[in-house]
Amino acid sequence: MFFLACLKILLPTKIEFHHDCAYLTIFHVYSLQKELTHTIHLHPSYFGPSMPTYLKKKLHSDVEGTCSGRFGYIITVVALQNIGRGKVLPGSGLAEFNVKYQAIVFKPYKGEVVDAVVTTVNKMGFFADVGPLQVFVSQHLIPNDMKFDPNGNPPCYQSEDQQVRCLPRLRPR
Repeated sequence: MFFLACLKILLPTKIEFHHDCAYLTIFHVYSLQKELTHTIHLHPSYFGPSMPTYLKKKLHSDVEGTCSGRFGYIITVVALQNIGRGKVLPGSGLAEFNVKYQAIVFKPYKGEVVDAVVTTVNKMGFFADVGPLQVFVSQHLIPNDMKFDPNGNPPCYQSEDQQVRCLPRLRPR
């Protein structure tokens, strides 16, 4: 749900083309290490000497790859700083742990030029990936001298000296 909210703010305001490369003026990419907290509920079957290891694995699986409006996209957990004392929840037997950790986050802000990899081109515009986020650039934001060429291999937007097309997919052997 939060990931969709992040995608809604990705409305390109301007496109610049330089030396066969499209630069999208979309947002400022704010990537930094941030101290965060997360609450983990643990079933009693995981209590024991390996509990800290399980809590660390659970933290990684719960938060990595998620997106929140406040912090942005959580790329990875860098360090586990503190596992709080567990509290047994009445009625369920689950234990609740408050965990402090440091993570690298990716927070988009409107107005900055970023590098994007074009993934799909069609007559309505093109899709591009900016790190973990996908952006759609409408044909209305593409300069007027660039026309859609459906017969290109692959289909592309092109002018006399510039081209927007998908990068070929590489298959390692």
